Amino acid sequence: MPNAYSRAAKAHDDSNSIRLQKLLAQAGFGSRRKCEDMITDGRVEVDGELVTELGTRVDPKRQQIRVDGSRVRINPNHVTLALNKPRKVLSAMEDPKGRYTLRDIVGDKYERIFHMGRLDYDSEGLILMTNDGELSQHVMHPKYEVEKTYIATLEGRISGTVCRRLVNTGVQLDDGWIKLDHCAIIDSSRDVTLIKVVLHSGKNRIVRRIFGSIGFPVKRLVRTQIGPIKLGDLKSGSYRVLSQTEVRSLSKEVGL
Repeated sequence: MPNAYSRAAKAHDDSNSIRLQKLLAQAGFGSRRKCEDMITDGRVEVDGELVTELGTRVDPKRQQIRVDGSRVRINPNHVTLALNKPRKVLSAMEDPKGRYTLRDIVGDKYERIFHMGRLDYDSEGLILMTNDGELSQHVMHPKYEVEKTYIATLEGRISGTVCRRLVNTGVQLDDGWIKLDHCAIIDSSRDVTLIKVVLHSGKNRIVRRIFGSIGFPVKRLVRTQIGPIKLGDLKSGSYRVLSQTEVRSLSKEVGL
């Protein structure tokens, strides 16, 4: 028997309402049939109430929908981008000095879009951009400790012992003690080491400062991943729109 909430939600039918299974399909949860199964299996809540009746209509602008406890965030005006920042591009939307910025890459296509975090002027790789203010605040908030992955080219030959020390003990910098979450040598020679680094700190130039403090200056730095979002084969100086599945995964990572 349909619960009272389902009947009420189904009866609520105005210009903004949409069938629940259609909304879930648009949000990237799979085919309409798969979304119907999710509803009848008791995995979907609307405003904190379990909904199992197919045909239930919801207003995504006024109601909160969750699947398996994770919030479904739908706004047709929201967009989130993955951008591959080249060297000598400023992590800003404008620059009074006239330097090349992120705006020169994405243009004016997206309204009120802004970058979530930064890369220093000489670093490369993944930057996430969005016009979703709530998502941006959560991604950048230290509370959620979003991991960032980098590939760094170092001057000199670093040892596995030093890597382990950076993970287990860390180093003292001017603004406090810092440890890496992961450190692995990819390749090395007498003069150069290629290394993979994972950490959740978003402090300014943190990777460069860590290795510089122990005598291994960073020659090149590329960020390859932020949380669940990977740079992949995205070309330098280009960007792509994240899928709903990717946005949902990122949102879940930061408690949304």
